[in-house]
Amino acid sequence: MHSILTNKDCQCNVMHNNKPLQPHINTQLNIITPKDRNIYSYLLEELEHFITPKFRTKQLYHWLYRHYATNVESMKNIPKNMQAFLSATFCFPNIHAIHIEESHDGTKKYLFQTHDNLTFESVFIKMRGKEYDTTGRIKKSEKYTFCISSQVGCRVGCVFCSTAKGGFVRNLSAGEIVEQVVALKRDNNLSAHKSINIVFMGMGEPLDNLSNVAKAIKILSHSDGLCIATRRQTISTSGIAPQIEKLGAMNLGVQIALSLHAVDDTLRSRLIPMNKVYNIERVLQSLRKFPLDARKRILFEYLVIKDINDDLICAKKLVKLLHGFKAKVNLIPFNPHAESEFQRPCPQRMKAFADYLYNKGIVATIRESKGIDISAACGQLREKHIAQKNTL
Repeated sequence: MHSILTNKDCQCNVMHNNKPLQPHINTQLNIITPKDRNIYSYLLEELEHFITPKFRTKQLYHWLYRHYATNVESMKNIPKNMQAFLSATFCFPNIHAIHIEESHDGTKKYLFQTHDNLTFESVFIKMRGKEYDTTGRIKKSEKYTFCISSQVGCRVGCVFCSTAKGGFVRNLSAGEIVEQVVALKRDNNLSAHKSINIVFMGMGEPLDNLSNVAKAIKILSHSDGLCIATRRQTISTSGIAPQIEKLGAMNLGVQIALSLHAVDDTLRSRLIPMNKVYNIERVLQSLRKFPLDARKRILFEYLVIKDINDDLICAKKLVKLLHGFKAKVNLIPFNPHAESEFQRPCPQRMKAFADYLYNKGIVATIRESKGIDISAACGQLREKHIAQKNTL
């Protein structure tokens, strides 16, 4: 591990306007602890507290987020003495892909390992391939979504989720969240300027790690970094009502999605134990206060499970439940996995459900299943890896 560096330890003379300037650590933060060493955990403005002159900080940010640099040696316009300062002070990369599964549809599931040998998942989803018009010109470019994790494991304990089987281990840092996006872009050769959508729908409950998720959103959207607009970032929650209100008060400009999955408290408490603490009425109350862009809707995710919540009776109750909301319902067919008792619904019932909502004036889509031929259910790849390690 690198030694901890202070102002006294580092004398990096950088010439600017013929005057020597030294990268430094703020005297109020004169020691960088191991927890702080992940360079992806910092906004550009925060790095300016450590590094002078300021234009060097912007150069560093561009190397990290425009060129996806994995070492300081590749940062050609950064002086050698500053490279030494960066190497001794910060760590990167901090997560490593130890396994990748690729689907026939282009979906890739990544298993990342942290510095403390924990594992979590991210998913690269190709939503649309390149489309051409009759003359051979590009009509529509590729469309990508990154499904990002916020925790190692999860506290919520949804009965249909594979992640819940492993329990909760720890929160991911802001840097570990940001680095997932950088790693997926780098590995799939996507330019820094290529627009993507981010959904915090991977492992963990994002609002149970709100401070780090909010910090990551600010870093990801920074104009000198990846510049991913907050309107392209969606936070999915199981329904921690006070945290929904806290997120709304932050006014980050992100989209919010509620994992609803049921139309009454009895079934929802069975599927999502959190509902016993914050029931449907309480969660919907918090969502009514959430600030929305005029063009956006609140997304309600509804996991459709065969013979559990897939009939028209449930559809009718859902319409009543969402009255007064500017809502969009995302119907998600359940992805079967070995740890679950539930089954995938038949397409005809899903279509009938969606048609009923549409005829009642609610925007509803059936999510196309991606990566179903690999470990598609969240947490499956991690559980498979742990099981393999235990058999060795």
